[in-house]
Amino acid sequence: MLDIVLDSLLDTAKLLPFLLLTYIVMEYLEHRAGTAAIRLVRRAGKWGPAIGAAVGVAPQCGFSAAAASLYAGRVISLGTLLAIFLSTSDEMLPILISAHANPMLIARVLGFKVAAGLAAGFGIDMFLSGKQEEHEHIHELCEHDHCGCEKGIVKSALLHTLQIAVFILIINFVLNLVLEQVGADTLSRWIWNKPVAGQLLSGAVGLIPNCASSVAITQLYLEGVMNFGAMISGLLANTGVGLLILCRVNRHRGENLKIIGLLYGISVAGGIVAGLLPIG
Repeated sequence: MLDIVLDSLLDTAKLLPFLLLTYIVMEYLEHRAGTAAIRLVRRAGKWGPAIGAAVGVAPQCGFSAAAASLYAGRVISLGTLLAIFLSTSDEMLPILISAHANPMLIARVLGFKVAAGLAAGFGIDMFLSGKQEEHEHIHELCEHDHCGCEKGIVKSALLHTLQIAVFILIINFVLNLVLEQVGADTLSRWIWNKPVAGQLLSGAVGLIPNCASSVAITQLYLEGVMNFGAMISGLLANTGVGLLILCRVNRHRGENLKIIGLLYGISVAGGIVAGLLPIG
């Protein structure tokens, strides 16, 4: 047990400098471009899904939450909202960068998420053409519960790094404990690596409105416990706190459930397709 604890602490400590540097860059980008990105999406019109998918994939604090608020005010379309949700990377990108993942792997994951956002966003808006509600012009809905950007770039980055490090430490400890008991090969043959079943389970985990879910999914993939298709399902479904904000500010509860169901279905389907392609 002592070895497991020490290994988990060491694995987490190795990531800390890279996590901190990555989050400092992310906070800087948020301060410099966050408001402009939201303004760009608001003005995108019928090109909303394209702009949303492209901007959503960039590591920005609270962007999915802002998108949920804009949709609640009918400022953006459902297709644009889902394009942003599907492309949002949450904590996946900084963890992959900190773990020195292959740049081509990172490019494939981000590219697939953008492609899924584009296809789903334009498809949904085309299907719902003329059926979506007019703008209600609800203002001041954008929330930034996720980042605390008002604390300053370095302080916010430090707090964010410590928060994610705690999640990584817990996940590493549990993983190391399980791997010690059952072995990596046995664990990889469990449901996470089974076709379709792995995508269904990972997509459900991704729906959890907390950064811990994207941390867990990414770590499971890096440890070889989860295959590429299952990881994609979980990361497509994960919106950070986006779904939480949507349920808080959108008064149509039935609609919220439909959006969650649609997001889950698209994420599972996307993961199945990713599992069939030679890109993992």
